[in-house]
Amino acid sequence: MWLYNFLDIISTVTESFALLVITECFCKEHRFPPKISRTILAAAYAAFVVCMTFFTDLGALKMFAGLPVIIALIKLCYQISFHESLIIMELSMIMAMLPESITVSLMSFVYNGDITNDIGNVLILQWEIYVFTIFFRCVCLAAVYYLLRNFHYCLQRKDAFVLTVGFLLAFSSSFASTYGYLNLQWEDTLVFDLVTSALCVYFFVQFLYTKNVSYLREQEQKDKMQIAQLHRQFDYYQEKRKDEEKVRAIYHDMKNHLLVLQGKLNSPETAALAEKLQSQIAVYEDYVYTGNDILDIILKEKSELAREKKIALSVTAGLSGMGFIEPLDISTIFGNGLDNAIEASQKLPEGQRAILVKAGRVHNFFFVLIENNCLQESWHTKSRTAKQDEFLHGFGISNMTKAAGKYGGQLTAKCENGKFTLKILIPIP
Repeated sequence: MWLYNFLDIISTVTESFALLVITECFCKEHRFPPKISRTILAAAYAAFVVCMTFFTDLGALKMFAGLPVIIALIKLCYQISFHESLIIMELSMIMAMLPESITVSLMSFVYNGDITNDIGNVLILQWEIYVFTIFFRCVCLAAVYYLLRNFHYCLQRKDAFVLTVGFLLAFSSSFASTYGYLNLQWEDTLVFDLVTSALCVYFFVQFLYTKNVSYLREQEQKDKMQIAQLHRQFDYYQEKRKDEEKVRAIYHDMKNHLLVLQGKLNSPETAALAEKLQSQIAVYEDYVYTGNDILDIILKEKSELAREKKIALSVTAGLSGMGFIEPLDISTIFGNGLDNAIEASQKLPEGQRAILVKAGRVHNFFFVLIENNCLQESWHTKSRTAKQDEFLHGFGISNMTKAAGKYGGQLTAKCENGKFTLKILIPIP
């Protein structure tokens, strides 16, 4: 009998570990320090199962008691909504039911239905079934962990409702099998075990479908935010273009007036004032004309920002004949590319801050090259951004890639020897 007690304890440990793993995949916010939350969840659930197994005669009825206990422990240790804790409970219970039902079904065929031993007038499953159930549970847990290890989707109440219907079907079948075996001492529960196995698999398929729907829903939300962000950026540059046109209209007259003023008034104060005004409008001497109004405004604004940050910005660009590229995409490519380059350059000593921009036609292609010095460790291939709010600020490279792909082009980016290079190549129709 000691062997069965030992196997019961091992089975309880694997169930507790499965609950902990699934919960950790879902829950990112602990109510206590992480080690304490994990210990409370696993230890309290294991203690509950041991007490229900060895100190009560409820048999299969203890399955019902486990449902609210799991939810209560999850809510106690983690900051998570009720419907998400309900889904975690259902997954962990399925992890307990599926290996057992499949193992019992298979062993019934192997042993021709003789899968129990009579020990002290109590029917107990053969010890081999316990061993295979524990082994299969570990395999299932590894597979579930692989699927959930990067889980970060927001499941809604309607998702929980659909999954709960599938879970209740599997739970009812499993309860009928366990009740017949433990409470009624039935030796043959094969039909219930087969039905339970099928319903548990159905629940997993349903969960994976729900997970994919949540992923698509999140991507749709991100796409909407990206589009809104790009339109705001484009509208801003349109307004800037109007302002720049007004300034350019009075620039030459203003310059001439200052020269006359400086020549006629010999007062040092007046000369100093005229010189100051000349320096303030001097930025328009270096205005870059690329053949594209939107790009002119972008380069003008980014040049001023680079000058403020003491970054050397060199631009060679000609977009004449590139009218097939929509203004919004020009804004996306150059606006994001220069923002990223300026942000990376700010992290370097002043003497190393340099950005090179080239754009134009090469044979039948439109090319864009943006180069800047950078810290080697600041570029992560698996992360779109180093900023804290990745959801809002991680669209730069992906948006540029989409803009280039819209015209059949490609974007490549690499960081080697402390230099970040971004290249875009778009075929000219």
